[in-house]
Amino acid sequence: MARLRKKDRQEVEDVVVATPEEAPGVRDQGPWDSTEKSGTEEQGYIDLGSLLVRGEEGFALQLPADNEEGDIGSVMLVAEDSALELRAFAATRSGGLWDEVRADILEEVSRLGGEYAEEEGPYGTELQVTMPATMPDGETGVQPSRIIGIEGPRWMLRATLLGQAALFPEEHALMAALRDVIVVRGAEPRIQREPLLLTIPPNAIAAPVED
Repeated sequence: MARLRKKDRQEVEDVVVATPEEAPGVRDQGPWDSTEKSGTEEQGYIDLGSLLVRGEEGFALQLPADNEEGDIGSVMLVAEDSALELRAFAATRSGGLWDEVRADILEEVSRLGGEYAEEEGPYGTELQVTMPATMPDGETGVQPSRIIGIEGPRWMLRATLLGQAALFPEEHALMAALRDVIVVRGAEPRIQREPLLLTIPPNAIAAPVED
């Protein structure tokens, strides 16, 4: 009788088992899995399909397309001095995806001439990144960001804070917005790292484009 290797058994188990189980991580104050918390319009939530985000006064939501086909993999919450980008991915029940993704990010930061530091935050190891950037006045500067990986039941949420929120995350309202997020992974089998794509709400109103 043929036997599956341990690695193969794990991959089969992740595809076949549809019941979410908690992956390692600290989420006692959110973000939440849809089995833990539901969000409605009455509670101020905006349904983006795989992510539910709470609308707050002073935040603008941007849903940029990732490709020519119009797939939307991220939502950006934009405040006056900061922004928060959210991307969700499928993961295995055993967790550990953030370690792999973090290593890939560090390699890319180094390739592009940026600097980084690994720091411990409320969700484990975070990345404090500074990248070369051209300022609005044409001068050369740096763009600070803080990248946080949060693992839940068979999903990983990658949150990137930009601007002042990256420097002082716990003092910024965008960190509270991150904790309010609800991830709707669904029970269907997915490949690890598969993006959990977003959808535009049917009642969404496009903001005017400024010149």
